[in-house]
Amino acid sequence: MAETGTTTPRERYRTQVRTEIKERAWEQIATAGATALSLNAIAKQMGMSGPALYRYFAGRDELITELIRDAYSSLADTLGTAAESGADLTALAHALREWALADPHRYFLIYGTPVPGYQAPDDVTGIAQGIMATLLDACAALPSGGPATPFDTHLESHRQWAAGHPAPPAALHRGLVLWTRLHGALSLELAGHFNGMGFDPALLYAAELDDLLSR
Repeated sequence: MAETGTTTPRERYRTQVRTEIKERAWEQIATAGATALSLNAIAKQMGMSGPALYRYFAGRDELITELIRDAYSSLADTLGTAAESGADLTALAHALREWALADPHRYFLIYGTPVPGYQAPDDVTGIAQGIMATLLDACAALPSGGPATPFDTHLESHRQWAAGHPAPPAALHRGLVLWTRLHGALSLELAGHFNGMGFDPALLYAAELDDLLSR
């Protein structure tokens, strides 16, 4: 008999199984990358048949979508909470790095090499655009720099990526440069390319951020 609460035992069981499937998927991704993700291997680990597992996720792409949605939502929540508490662009940038360091595999799933043949649905793209909007809000709150650059002029009519954000071109430019340079530093750090080079990646990240904000 169904409970009088908000969920039934069947619904709770389904949620638990889906959560375990995702945990097993993250383990696979950590070991061999997202391209090697196998629902049949997860089913074997969980003592299930392949067809039984497919009752919870219709296929690999649906599982990847759920993992990507969770990752983007986690970052969106992290930056959104920081912004609501008054964090400026510097604080948001450091929140991004802390989030990435906490789970590099989650970071690389959404900002690393795309999974061949996979196309994210619109709702996932919308979450990613919301993350960018939070950063653009912070960029727009800063005083504008020097005279307009050729790229500023270009962005006047090439701002589809900003999903209707009203920031002026100079702020859009700053947001794009921030996004590319900080992700570049983060990706190199998380992939281990700074190992053995003898400097502190946190200080490099901070220096990149300082340089960007001084422009």
